[in-house]
Amino acid sequence: MSEPGSAVTGPIADIKGILFDKDGTLFDYHASWAPVNAGAAMTATRGDPELAETLLVAGGLDPASGRYASGSLLAAAHTGEIAEAWARIMQMPADQVPDLIERLDRTFQELGPIHATPVGDLRALMTGLRDRGLILGVATSDSEEGARRMLTDAGCGADLVAYIAGYDSGHGGKPNPGMVHGFTAATGLPADSVMVVGDNLHDIRMGRAAGCRLAIGVLTGTSSRNDLAAEADAVLNSILDLPALMDS
Repeated sequence: MSEPGSAVTGPIADIKGILFDKDGTLFDYHASWAPVNAGAAMTATRGDPELAETLLVAGGLDPASGRYASGSLLAAAHTGEIAEAWARIMQMPADQVPDLIERLDRTFQELGPIHATPVGDLRALMTGLRDRGLILGVATSDSEEGARRMLTDAGCGADLVAYIAGYDSGHGGKPNPGMVHGFTAATGLPADSVMVVGDNLHDIRMGRAAGCRLAIGVLTGTSSRNDLAAEADAVLNSILDLPALMDS
């Protein structure tokens, strides 16, 4: 295998499946999720704009740039983790956290498809990869329902994406390997024939923990090239560069 962050050659021939992260990978993170996160914070605070701003900053927002930090709560965590962190800030009783999780998931599921900004023509890309004989899946810290809605709206239904797992699908969250194990169980592929692609070190570490052949970083999320290159096998500008990588 190549050195982290460099071009990949030999292992590509062994890849039979690709497991994508969703937000920051298939969809541009900041274009898609800045307005969704803002809506979620207003939902959490029941319309208090000052407290909502406090929650967003705690979640990783830089108010000056409007961007989220790599590895921050809103860049990498799932709804349960977000709700628990925000509940502590709001001094919310523990027995109210399940309701907050439900309200946040509902907000994410409603606003996510509205603001979803694919990094390119996802259907064309996925079709091309599928036609190479690759089995495709998605593993996200969003809910499974939220992922299905966004992918369907982008033209990536079950004919292209064989597996979708969210934080609530029973496989656990990232960077643990459960979502990859679910993918290999559903498809019959061995982990060492799978490539994981994501914008965050949570994705890279998930792939490593599961024994995947390759873990590839992309720059359409919250992480810089330097953030990812330390642990990824290669870093691409976006998933639109995958066909060229597969041909390398």
